[in-house]
Amino acid sequence: MTPAHSKVSTLVGAVSSSTGLPSGSGSRMAPGSPGYRRMNLALFLAGVATFALLYSTQALLPLISGEFRVPAGEASWTVAAATGGLALFVLPMSALSERFGRRTVMTASLAVAVTVGLLVPFAPSLGVLVVLRALQGAALAGLPASAQAYLAEEVRPRALVAAIGLFVAGNSVGGMSGRVITGWVAQEWGWRVAVGVIGVLATGCAVAFRLLLPAPRHFRAGSLRPRVLARTVRDHLADPLLRRLYAIGALFMTVFGGVYTVIGYRLSEAPFSLPQGIVGSVFLVYLVGTVSASAAGRLVGRLGRRGALYLAGATTAAGLLLSLPASAAPTLLGLVLITAGFFAGHAVASSAVSKQATHGRAQASALYQSAYYIGSSAGSTVGAVAFHAEGWAGTVGVGLLAVLGVVLITVLGSRAARRAARQAPVPA
Repeated sequence: MTPAHSKVSTLVGAVSSSTGLPSGSGSRMAPGSPGYRRMNLALFLAGVATFALLYSTQALLPLISGEFRVPAGEASWTVAAATGGLALFVLPMSALSERFGRRTVMTASLAVAVTVGLLVPFAPSLGVLVVLRALQGAALAGLPASAQAYLAEEVRPRALVAAIGLFVAGNSVGGMSGRVITGWVAQEWGWRVAVGVIGVLATGCAVAFRLLLPAPRHFRAGSLRPRVLARTVRDHLADPLLRRLYAIGALFMTVFGGVYTVIGYRLSEAPFSLPQGIVGSVFLVYLVGTVSASAAGRLVGRLGRRGALYLAGATTAAGLLLSLPASAAPTLLGLVLITAGFFAGHAVASSAVSKQATHGRAQASALYQSAYYIGSSAGSTVGAVAFHAEGWAGTVGVGLLAVLGVVLITVLGSRAARRAARQAPVPA
């Protein structure tokens, strides 16, 4: 997965440090300047294509299980492979964009991803489908890595927040609409036609993106400098707070990935027995996350970062427990609370990353994205295996363990902060 409001603060921090251009560069784009609207629309469409493709099979897993006669745990690899590929390649793709250019990497990434997307409906076996999805995720890693840097270089600082917000909004719209569209199309024509429709939609977005995006005017090619990149990554991983934030992001996404990978199976089986179109529409609950993510800043102002994380974890856990009864109303309310808690926790953790990193914020953000999508892959697989073994209660158990991990890591952070305060020299 990626929410419009929860990522903006992290991305702004990352892109601000990724360019050496002076902040007052008058030749950069701003609202009303030539190309600004075209650029915004192009990157919005890129975001739609990226996340529609990335999660195109998630709402279709029961149908995929049925065709290939495999349990949920095996079918879930069609989601885990895509998010895992993105997690592994987002950092290398960010380095490639430094050498070959942002627009070049984004164009190549979308071209490969949509080509694979058009092949996905013809996968003859589950193994081939999983391989295609892994390739698709790896290709899509070039979008978040390069779009941030492109905006930093080509847009005036005062317009940067709005431009990034629109790009991330495209991510959210793509992720949500892709699941809803596939649900309704699959209900009538099957999962292969559904993912084919997403492939065609993404192809149109990719073509429009390439035609609309203005040529970069401020990009300066650099070397890949693997030693510098490796040293920056080591520095970030040596920071205890950053390590805790990466783990928290991964654990929150473990809950979210597990719940939304399995929820289709639960709702399509007795006692719910909902049609595929209604199951896909459940993903409209994502809109709740937009509200909770935007409120995260106010929560941190009132409760502090750790207090906000405790509240997000408690809300998520309450939603998991509430969803246990096999009844529509508590299940839906449980999904609302799980979604609200997850997006709030993700917003708090992701925004703290750019504040904590003193250098290489683009790499710090990329590491967070890697951890985040590794959590998505782990949650999708483990949650589905638990569902196959113990039903919905098994998936809830996995989620509660992940929330417990968030709480324990936050407690460790609180203790570390108290120790640091006691050891701080008293001002004269």
